[in-house]
Amino acid sequence: MKLTLLFLLQDAESGYVNDLVYRFNEGGEWMWPILIALIIGLAIAFERILSLNRSDINAPKFMARVKEALDNGGVSAAEDVCANTRGPVASVVQAGLLRYDEGMDAVEKAVVSYGSIEMSFLERGLVWLSLFITIAPMLGFLGTVIGMVAAFDAIQQAGDISPTLVAGGIKIALLTTVFGLIAAMILQVFYNYCVSKIDRITADMEEASVELIDSLALMNMGRPVALGAGNRRTLPNPKRELGTGDDVTKVDL
Repeated sequence: MKLTLLFLLQDAESGYVNDLVYRFNEGGEWMWPILIALIIGLAIAFERILSLNRSDINAPKFMARVKEALDNGGVSAAEDVCANTRGPVASVVQAGLLRYDEGMDAVEKAVVSYGSIEMSFLERGLVWLSLFITIAPMLGFLGTVIGMVAAFDAIQQAGDISPTLVAGGIKIALLTTVFGLIAAMILQVFYNYCVSKIDRITADMEEASVELIDSLALMNMGRPVALGAGNRRTLPNPKRELGTGDDVTKVDL
Protein backbone atom coordinates (compact mmCIF):
# COMPACT_ATOMS: atom_id res chain seq x y z
CA MET A 1 0.00 0.00 0.00
CA LYS A 2 2.71 2.44 0.98
CA LEU A 3 4.93 1.68 -2.00
CA THR A 4 1.99 1.88 -4.40
CA LEU A 5 0.86 5.27 -3.14
CA LEU A 6 4.38 6.66 -3.17
CA PHE A 7 4.93 5.37 -6.71
CA LEU A 8 1.79 7.06 -7.97
CA LEU A 9 2.87 10.42 -6.60
CA GLN A 10 6.64 10.20 -6.89
CA ASP A 11 6.68 12.44 -9.97
CA ALA A 12 4.67 15.19 -8.30
CA GLU A 13 6.49 18.51 -8.47
CA SER A 14 5.01 19.88 -5.27
CA GLY A 15 6.93 19.10 -2.11
CA TYR A 16 3.71 19.59 -0.16
CA VAL A 17 2.11 16.62 -1.94
CA ASN A 18 5.09 14.40 -1.21
CA ASP A 19 5.04 15.46 2.44
CA LEU A 20 1.31 14.73 2.58
CA VAL A 21 1.89 11.23 1.20
CA TYR A 22 4.67 10.67 3.72
CA ARG A 23 2.42 11.75 6.59
CA PHE A 24 -0.36 9.56 5.26
CA ASN A 25 1.87 6.49 5.23
CA GLU A 26 3.19 7.41 8.66
CA GLY A 27 -0.31 7.51 10.09
CA GLY A 28 -0.81 3.78 9.73
CA GLU A 29 -3.69 1.62 8.63
CA TRP A 30 -6.44 3.85 10.05
CA MET A 31 -5.64 6.48 7.42
CA TRP A 32 -7.27 4.33 4.74
CA PRO A 33 -10.82 4.36 6.17
CA ILE A 34 -10.56 8.14 6.44
CA LEU A 35 -9.41 8.38 2.81
CA ILE A 36 -12.25 6.11 1.68
CA ALA A 37 -14.78 8.25 3.57
CA LEU A 38 -13.36 11.38 1.92
CA ILE A 39 -13.49 9.86 -1.58
CA ILE A 40 -17.08 8.63 -1.20
CA GLY A 41 -18.14 11.95 0.31
CA LEU A 42 -16.54 13.89 -2.55
CA ALA A 43 -18.27 11.64 -5.09
CA ILE A 44 -21.64 12.35 -3.49
CA ALA A 45 -20.87 16.08 -3.28
CA PHE A 46 -19.84 16.35 -6.95
CA GLU A 47 -22.93 14.44 -8.06
CA ARG A 48 -25.16 16.76 -6.01
CA ILE A 49 -23.42 19.87 -7.31
CA LEU A 50 -23.81 18.80 -10.93
CA SER A 51 -27.46 17.90 -10.38
CA LEU A 52 -28.25 21.14 -8.56
CA ASN A 53 -26.51 23.25 -11.19
CA ARG A 54 -28.61 21.58 -13.88
CA SER A 55 -31.75 22.21 -11.84
CA ASP A 56 -30.99 25.91 -11.41
CA ILE A 57 -32.52 28.12 -14.09
CA ASN A 58 -33.25 31.80 -14.61
CA ALA A 59 -36.62 31.79 -12.85
CA PRO A 60 -37.68 35.40 -13.67
CA LYS A 61 -36.96 34.86 -17.37
CA PHE A 62 -38.81 31.55 -17.32
CA MET A 63 -41.88 33.06 -15.65
CA ALA A 64 -41.87 35.88 -18.19
CA ARG A 65 -42.08 33.28 -20.96
CA VAL A 66 -44.89 31.47 -19.13
CA LYS A 67 -46.90 34.67 -18.76
CA GLU A 68 -46.37 35.55 -22.40
CA ALA A 69 -47.54 32.06 -23.38
CA LEU A 70 -50.64 32.45 -21.19
CA ASP A 71 -51.52 35.67 -22.99
CA ASN A 72 -50.88 34.35 -26.49
CA GLY A 73 -51.85 30.68 -26.37
CA GLY A 74 -53.50 30.01 -23.05
CA VAL A 75 -52.73 27.27 -20.55
CA SER A 76 -51.72 24.70 -23.19
CA ALA A 77 -49.03 27.02 -24.57
CA ALA A 78 -47.72 27.65 -21.04
CA GLU A 79 -47.59 23.90 -20.45
CA ASP A 80 -45.43 23.51 -23.56
CA VAL A 81 -43.01 26.13 -22.21
CA CYS A 82 -42.75 24.21 -18.92
CA ALA A 83 -42.33 20.86 -20.68
CA ASN A 84 -39.40 22.25 -22.69
CA THR A 85 -37.66 23.69 -19.60
CA ARG A 86 -35.63 21.62 -17.17
CA GLY A 87 -35.56 21.98 -13.42
CA PRO A 88 -37.95 21.80 -10.46
CA VAL A 89 -39.27 25.34 -10.98
CA ALA A 90 -40.69 24.40 -14.37
CA SER A 91 -42.02 21.10 -13.00
CA VAL A 92 -43.90 22.82 -10.17
CA VAL A 93 -45.42 25.38 -12.52
CA GLN A 94 -46.42 22.67 -14.96
CA ALA A 95 -48.05 20.67 -12.15
CA GLY A 96 -50.20 23.70 -11.33
CA LEU A 97 -51.14 24.30 -14.95
CA LEU A 98 -52.22 20.69 -15.41
CA ARG A 99 -54.81 21.16 -12.64
CA TYR A 100 -56.13 24.46 -13.95
CA ASP A 101 -59.36 22.88 -15.24
CA GLU A 102 -60.17 21.72 -11.71
CA GLY A 103 -60.10 25.21 -10.21
CA MET A 104 -57.67 27.46 -8.38
CA ASP A 105 -57.81 25.39 -5.19
CA ALA A 106 -56.60 22.35 -7.12
CA VAL A 107 -53.82 24.45 -8.64
CA GLU A 108 -52.60 25.54 -5.21
CA LYS A 109 -52.72 22.00 -3.83
CA ALA A 110 -50.84 20.63 -6.85
CA VAL A 111 -48.14 23.29 -6.51
CA VAL A 112 -47.65 22.59 -2.80
CA SER A 113 -47.66 18.81 -3.20
CA TYR A 114 -45.31 18.73 -6.16
CA GLY A 115 -43.05 21.30 -4.51
CA SER A 116 -42.58 18.93 -1.58
CA ILE A 117 -41.70 16.11 -3.97
CA GLU A 118 -39.14 18.26 -5.78
CA MET A 119 -37.63 19.28 -2.44
CA SER A 120 -37.07 15.64 -1.55
CA PHE A 121 -35.26 15.10 -4.85
CA LEU A 122 -33.09 18.18 -4.31
CA GLU A 123 -32.06 17.02 -0.83
CA ARG A 124 -31.36 13.44 -1.95
CA GLY A 125 -27.86 12.36 -0.98
CA LEU A 126 -27.23 15.13 1.54
CA VAL A 127 -27.93 12.74 4.42
CA TRP A 128 -25.10 10.49 3.25
CA LEU A 129 -22.79 13.46 2.76
CA SER A 130 -23.56 14.58 6.30
CA LEU A 131 -22.86 11.03 7.48
CA PHE A 132 -19.33 11.04 6.04
CA ILE A 133 -18.70 14.50 7.50
CA THR A 134 -19.42 12.96 10.90
CA ILE A 135 -17.64 9.65 10.30
CA ALA A 136 -14.32 11.11 9.08
CA PRO A 137 -13.27 12.80 12.36
CA MET A 138 -14.70 9.91 14.39
CA LEU A 139 -12.46 7.51 12.46
CA GLY A 140 -9.58 9.86 13.17
CA PHE A 141 -10.29 9.88 16.90
CA LEU A 142 -10.66 6.10 16.89
CA GLY A 143 -7.30 5.75 15.16
CA THR A 144 -5.76 8.07 17.74
CA VAL A 145 -7.10 6.07 20.66
CA ILE A 146 -5.95 2.78 19.14
CA GLY A 147 -2.54 4.31 18.42
CA MET A 148 -2.23 5.51 22.02
CA VAL A 149 -3.10 2.04 23.29
CA ALA A 150 -0.44 0.56 21.00
CA ALA A 151 2.10 3.12 22.28
CA PHE A 152 1.41 2.19 25.91
CA ASP A 153 1.64 -1.50 25.00
CA ALA A 154 5.08 -0.83 23.55
CA ILE A 155 6.09 0.98 26.74
CA GLN A 156 4.84 -1.93 28.83
CA GLN A 157 6.77 -4.45 26.75
CA ALA A 158 9.95 -2.37 26.87
CA GLY A 159 9.65 -1.96 30.63
CA ASP A 160 10.86 1.61 30.43
CA ILE A 161 9.53 4.95 29.21
CA SER A 162 11.60 6.02 26.23
CA PRO A 163 11.00 9.59 25.00
CA THR A 164 11.56 8.48 21.43
CA LEU A 165 9.12 5.60 21.74
CA VAL A 166 6.42 7.73 23.39
CA ALA A 167 6.80 10.71 21.03
CA GLY A 168 6.78 8.55 17.93
CA GLY A 169 3.70 6.60 18.98
CA ILE A 170 1.76 9.72 19.95
CA LYS A 171 2.68 11.48 16.69
CA ILE A 172 1.47 8.56 14.60
CA ALA A 173 -1.73 8.39 16.63
CA LEU A 174 -2.49 12.10 16.26
CA LEU A 175 -1.99 12.03 12.49
CA THR A 176 -5.27 10.13 12.09
CA THR A 177 -7.09 12.90 13.96
CA VAL A 178 -5.51 15.57 11.75
CA PHE A 179 -6.49 13.82 8.53
CA GLY A 180 -9.97 13.07 9.84
CA LEU A 181 -10.57 16.73 10.65
CA ILE A 182 -9.19 17.84 7.27
CA ALA A 183 -11.51 15.41 5.46
CA ALA A 184 -14.51 16.63 7.47
CA MET A 185 -13.72 20.30 6.74
CA ILE A 186 -13.42 19.64 3.01
CA LEU A 187 -16.74 17.81 2.88
CA GLN A 188 -18.39 20.48 5.05
CA VAL A 189 -17.58 23.17 2.48
CA PHE A 190 -19.30 21.19 -0.29
CA TYR A 191 -22.24 20.40 2.00
CA ASN A 192 -22.84 24.07 2.78
CA TYR A 193 -22.63 24.92 -0.93
CA CYS A 194 -25.28 22.31 -1.73
CA VAL A 195 -27.55 23.56 1.06
CA SER A 196 -27.27 27.17 -0.15
CA LYS A 197 -28.04 26.05 -3.70
CA ILE A 198 -31.12 24.14 -2.52
CA ASP A 199 -32.32 27.18 -0.56
CA ARG A 200 -32.03 29.33 -3.67
CA ILE A 201 -33.93 26.86 -5.86
CA THR A 202 -36.60 26.50 -3.17
CA ALA A 203 -37.06 30.27 -3.06
CA ASP A 204 -37.39 30.32 -6.86
CA MET A 205 -40.06 27.60 -6.68
CA GLU A 206 -42.04 29.49 -4.07
CA GLU A 207 -41.85 32.77 -5.97
CA ALA A 208 -42.81 31.07 -9.25
CA SER A 209 -45.79 29.43 -7.53
CA VAL A 210 -47.06 32.77 -6.27
CA GLU A 211 -46.63 34.35 -9.70
CA LEU A 212 -48.43 31.43 -11.36
CA ILE A 213 -51.48 31.70 -9.11
CA ASP A 214 -51.62 35.48 -9.59
CA SER A 215 -51.29 35.07 -13.36
CA LEU A 216 -54.07 32.50 -13.55
CA ALA A 217 -56.30 34.76 -11.44
CA LEU A 218 -55.68 37.65 -13.83
CA MET A 219 -56.40 35.42 -16.80
CA ASN A 220 -59.71 34.34 -15.26
CA MET A 221 -60.68 38.00 -14.96
CA GLY A 222 -59.88 38.55 -18.63
CA ARG A 223 -56.92 40.80 -17.92
CA PRO A 224 -53.51 40.50 -19.59
CA VAL A 225 -50.99 38.47 -17.60
CA ALA A 226 -47.78 39.99 -18.96
CA LEU A 227 -48.26 43.62 -17.96
CA GLY A 228 -46.45 46.44 -19.69
CA ALA A 229 -43.35 47.97 -18.14
CA GLY A 230 -45.27 51.01 -16.95
CA ASN A 231 -48.01 49.00 -15.25
CA ARG A 232 -45.93 46.12 -13.98
CA ARG A 233 -46.86 45.11 -10.46
CA THR A 234 -44.12 43.67 -8.31
CA LEU A 235 -44.14 41.78 -5.04
CA PRO A 236 -42.42 43.29 -1.98
CA ASN A 237 -38.71 42.65 -1.92
CA PRO A 238 -37.94 40.49 1.14
CA LYS A 239 -34.27 41.49 1.02
CA ARG A 240 -35.04 44.95 2.34
CA GLU A 241 -37.24 46.17 5.15
CA LEU A 242 -40.89 46.47 4.14
CA GLY A 243 -42.70 49.76 4.51
CA THR A 244 -41.46 53.32 4.08
CA GLY A 245 -43.98 55.20 6.22
CA ASP A 246 -43.85 56.37 9.81
CA ASP A 247 -42.93 53.88 12.50
CA VAL A 248 -46.06 53.26 14.55
CA THR A 249 -44.59 50.56 16.75
CA LYS A 250 -43.83 53.11 19.47
CA VAL A 251 -47.17 54.87 19.32
CA ASP A 252 -49.33 54.46 22.42
CA LEU A 253 -52.62 52.88 21.46
